[in-house]
Amino acid sequence: MIGKSGCGKTTLAMALAKVTEGYHKTQSVEIIGDCIDTPGEYLERKPFFKALTVTAMDCDCILILLDATDAQISIPPMIAGIFGRPVIGAVTKVDLVTDDKLLSEAVDNLRMSGAQPIFKVSSKTGEGIDKLKEYLSEPTAL
Repeated sequence: MIGKSGCGKTTLAMALAKVTEGYHKTQSVEIIGDCIDTPGEYLERKPFFKALTVTAMDCDCILILLDATDAQISIPPMIAGIFGRPVIGAVTKVDLVTDDKLLSEAVDNLRMSGAQPIFKVSSKTGEGIDKLKEYLSEPTAL
């Protein structure tokens, strides 16, 4: 999983793994269930992009996350091309969206990053989590 700090990577990984306790700020690459959780700084600081590509070598797919409530674009266009793995997207915190334009822009930004398909999820309410899990469990999807 990659995304900006605070976009919900750790919370989503915990929701996918059905872990309910033990949240903490991700300081280094960590494994939660079947997910590799990366620090947001790896995406936010270009010199760390190499760490993302090295980590991606151990993944079946890359999940790029964008916070639906954050209007700041944080994913470089076509970043999916650096991974050599399938790249999917997730708009997080959809339960907190009060402006549909932000949600639409987040989906558009994920498409521009090269992610496909794109899921809309809330780790707090569970919205979209089952669809994402189902997709990740299909061997032909990846």
